[in-house]
Amino acid sequence: MRNNINWNFDNSYSRLSDAFKEHIKPVAVKNPELVLLNEDLCKELNLDFTKINKDKLSDLFTGNILPEGSNTIAQAYAGHQFGHFTMLGDGRAVLIGEHITNDNKRYDIQFKGSGKTAFSRNGDGRAALGPMLREYIISEAMYYLNVPSTRSLAVAKTGETIIRDAPLQGAILTRVASSHIRVGTFQYVAARNKDDELEIFLDYAIKRHYPELVNSKKKALDLLNILIDKQINLVVNWMRVGFIHGVMNTDNMTISGDTIDYGPCAFMDTYDPETVFSSIDKTGRYAYCNQPAITKWNLSRFAECLIPLIHKDKDQAIKRAKEIINTFEKKYEERWMNMMRKKLGLQGSDDKDKFLIVDLLTWMHQNKVDYTNTFCHLMDEKIKDDKIYDNEDFQSWKKRWKIRLKINNNSPDKYKKLMKTFNPLVIPRNHKVEEALEAAKKDNMKPLTHLLKILKSPYTQQNGILNYQIPSNLDEKYQTFCGT
Repeated sequence: MRNNINWNFDNSYSRLSDAFKEHIKPVAVKNPELVLLNEDLCKELNLDFTKINKDKLSDLFTGNILPEGSNTIAQAYAGHQFGHFTMLGDGRAVLIGEHITNDNKRYDIQFKGSGKTAFSRNGDGRAALGPMLREYIISEAMYYLNVPSTRSLAVAKTGETIIRDAPLQGAILTRVASSHIRVGTFQYVAARNKDDELEIFLDYAIKRHYPELVNSKKKALDLLNILIDKQINLVVNWMRVGFIHGVMNTDNMTISGDTIDYGPCAFMDTYDPETVFSSIDKTGRYAYCNQPAITKWNLSRFAECLIPLIHKDKDQAIKRAKEIINTFEKKYEERWMNMMRKKLGLQGSDDKDKFLIVDLLTWMHQNKVDYTNTFCHLMDEKIKDDKIYDNEDFQSWKKRWKIRLKINNNSPDKYKKLMKTFNPLVIPRNHKVEEALEAAKKDNMKPLTHLLKILKSPYTQQNGILNYQIPSNLDEKYQTFCGT
């Protein structure tokens, strides 16, 4: 396709050894139809699709035609899936190329659901409309909630039927990421037992994401340190908004620190630390409360990959890696506490803060109270007349909170401003997401586009959004699915 869209590709990953990838084109589709295009993201990427008719756009976003300068590959990676190591790769995704924006930011442009690759194993390489629209909704919601995330540029139907538990409409998502380099990518390279490849890949990843480390004499340890910080920041943000990823395998952890792969994810309504939505998470491994511990576990697997590059003496290398990994708990605790203080509008710190925070969460759990709306109540943002907050124990806790708020010259204006930055008024409620997806499957995109519009301003009071703030009674029975 002629480059009148402003594509500006520089495909650095494609220039790596073929050990890391497969050159492959998307499989052509029969009857492409563009159903969603993210115009705000187009502007951020300096892409202009206004001169292209919808038929051409439909061809472009299903891979029937490819942009000038693209170089399509499927990336190889491995991963611990529910604790079990597997060699993997892009089994239903193709990286179109790396687009450089006017301000010199580099983004992967990837098709998800674009057909079989060498890594598909027994899969068909395709994706269904529902899961691709879900990823679009949730990834955009996360972006506007100020949670580091991959984003969604477009969704197009393929005009083909794919078979899962039932016949479903096929679709392709165009995903945008600062890269698709995962902990699992390093695991794949390390599993080949070629230290020269591992060193080349480490240098590539650092040059791409953390160029400040290029001249470091201890690159592997420095990268591990940075990744601990990035991943703690990410999971603290997940906990802040009540997000449950659902499938925290090592191949779903990026070294950029962005959320990736929105499969069986969902947002918690009723506060319960053991909440699990994913139909495949039978043991609760990736429950809400386990997300920090799993993050540390995944980082430990990343550290194992780097052992040959940390020190020539293996015992010394393991010792140094362990020292860094063991900083996780203290760092996480400090950042989680600071995040919760901000959710409660607290300035500075006090020895009793942890008791105040834990007592509130315990009360919410025991009384089955909505997580998001409790903080809205504390900001005097009344969602509905809920008598639960008249509860004697809650009122007693609230008195302690009010006393704590007065420390460090805090004022209502100050603490409410702080709280409104950290507490969303609206999240993608599970029942509203399902309503939008069901309508979209019947070619009615209005509920979905309206939901997206509301989710673009999660910290701002909007007219007519009460139905998007009230939790449903789906919570206890609600299940999400991978879609693979």
